[in-house]
Amino acid sequence: MKRTVIKIDENLCNGCGLCVSGCHEGALQLIDGKAVMISDMFCDGLGACIGECPVGAIELEEREAEPYDEIAVMERIVSKGEKVILAHLKHMKDHNELEYLRQGIEFLKQNNIDIDLSSLEDKSEAKSPCQSGGCPGSASKSFTKDDSIPNNNINQNSELTHWPIQLHLQSPTASYFQGANLLLAADCTAFSLGAFHSNLLKNKILSIACPKLDSNKEVYVEKLVAMIDQAKIDTLTVAIMEVPCCGGLLQIAKLARGSAKRNIPVKVIKISIKGEILEETWI
Repeated sequence: MKRTVIKIDENLCNGCGLCVSGCHEGALQLIDGKAVMISDMFCDGLGACIGECPVGAIELEEREAEPYDEIAVMERIVSKGEKVILAHLKHMKDHNELEYLRQGIEFLKQNNIDIDLSSLEDKSEAKSPCQSGGCPGSASKSFTKDDSIPNNNINQNSELTHWPIQLHLQSPTASYFQGANLLLAADCTAFSLGAFHSNLLKNKILSIACPKLDSNKEVYVEKLVAMIDQAKIDTLTVAIMEVPCCGGLLQIAKLARGSAKRNIPVKVIKISIKGEILEETWI
């Protein structure tokens, strides 16, 4: 599957080892005086090690990689002691990877590992996305809607519960995809359908894409396959416009379902340029 992991420039790496100590997941080791990522499955792709590197030898890249495995990480770091375990769990909490945080805590319970988790409730120590490295605008976040926030006289509140929403920027391993009902929407649909949030987005996780203008659409197929097989999304709804080029998004969804090991229900919703729902069909 394709996902975001780190890339190390060996020519720039000076072997200081700061990234190794900064990677609580144990994905990095110093070998022959250079930092090396020893296993894709230990790299969460959140980029905490980037901020530790004094020479800029580490960056994020999207490539074929093993899925991140929280249980494998916990099994690897448990011998390193309470401080490392807490640093790892706090790292997940700071990035709103709440499903992985839950898995880590459940691992501790199942293995009767007694650790004081009260520090995870201390929000004052939370590290900002800028400190953690990577682009803050593309960092995965999930959030709950706050209905108490004034809606500035608009007719409806937002049903969005996560960020980012552009499919190229999303990681299929993000916790908010786990068991979700996915809405794959063509970019124009939200501007055409006035009740997009209440009619289409409510109780769904959103990915947006343009089948005509976006590049590397084969990556979209791979990401959707990973969402179906790895994140085990429950249903896939594809929202497209009535214009012919928009049908390409439905073809991407069909290719993904055909390539996946799991077979999930797929629904297509076609919207007119006047903002009317023309068709709702399970395929």
